[in-house]
Amino acid sequence: MPTYRLGHVAELLGVSPDTVRRLVDSGQLAATRSEGGHRLVEGAELARFLAAQPATPEPEVIVGRSARNRFPGIVTKVVKDRVAAQVEIVAGPHRVVALMTAEAVDELGLEPGVEAVGVVKATNVVVEVPAR
Repeated sequence: MPTYRLGHVAELLGVSPDTVRRLVDSGQLAATRSEGGHRLVEGAELARFLAAQPATPEPEVIVGRSARNRFPGIVTKVVKDRVAAQVEIVAGPHRVVALMTAEAVDELGLEPGVEAVGVVKATNVVVEVPAR
């Protein structure tokens, strides 16, 4: 299972590193310490935290939006059968749900806590993972 340093968690949540430190210090987000003393958040814990957050409503007036949008975030839920799968990514205030083949989920190693990017183009969502 992947782990994330607090600065990276802050980027994924769209908040400051100090906000993430406060979440950890208050017990809202569990973290451990690396041998070097850095605080680390397990991917599954980050997925649990994100899934528990209330949805942020979309603004009523959209001034403009590009045809292609990228939503880097954390996988919070994967539901799959033998052929198809549903993958949920929480990216800051956004929740992106992708329908894809179960084979693609397995090849990408998608599971709650894994970092992924939902790429939206028209009605299609493409899921990417960073190089490992």
